Amino acid sequence: MSQSESQSQKRISDLLDVAAAQAVPVLRGIGSDEKLLGARTPCAEYDVRALVNHLFQVVVQFQELAAKRDADFSASPDYVAEGGGAWADRFEAETRKLVAAWAEPGAEEGASGSMGLPARTVGSMALLDLTVHAWDLARATGRPFEPDPAVVDGLAPEVERMAPMGRRMNVFGDAVSVGDSATAFERLLAVTGRDVRGWA
Repeated sequence: MSQSESQSQKRISDLLDVAAAQAVPVLRGIGSDEKLLGARTPCAEYDVRALVNHLFQVVVQFQELAAKRDADFSASPDYVAEGGGAWADRFEAETRKLVAAWAEPGAEEGASGSMGLPARTVGSMALLDLTVHAWDLARATGRPFEPDPAVVDGLAPEVERMAPMGRRMNVFGDAVSVGDSATAFERLLAVTGRDVRGWA
């Protein structure tokens, strides 16, 4: 088994733990800065505030999916408006709950969600959002961000598998061409439709 294949089989909860540790400082750096909250992001439909709220909702609702309960994305709560800058504390607390939920016995087994997708694929969706949206927010607010290689290696095969579905659901853009010198993370971003060159 290659190193990449071995890492791809790490528990989703372990990878989420690593990804959360890298994402939380990015969000803490935004705080209640209205200028930053209004900045555009690589996700054209979201400014920073909207993307933070979306990522926050993912972190909360994918706890339900880990427990084989249905997630509810029918509403779009404004988490950032709750308690001023304290939203970042709550975000960090919710990421800890997300990690714990996916560490529960059986969380990665069977199917999760109304689409009946394999539970590991669903957990990888949360991992992808936590990683890629942290990059989106870092780029939007002028901060460096490079995820742990184990997270990228764990995501890469899942992202390739989910890409056609992601494009049908309009959550992935068309794949972007990258050069031979592109890093593994840049290649992953390109699969999701992100042009790193436009946000360097």
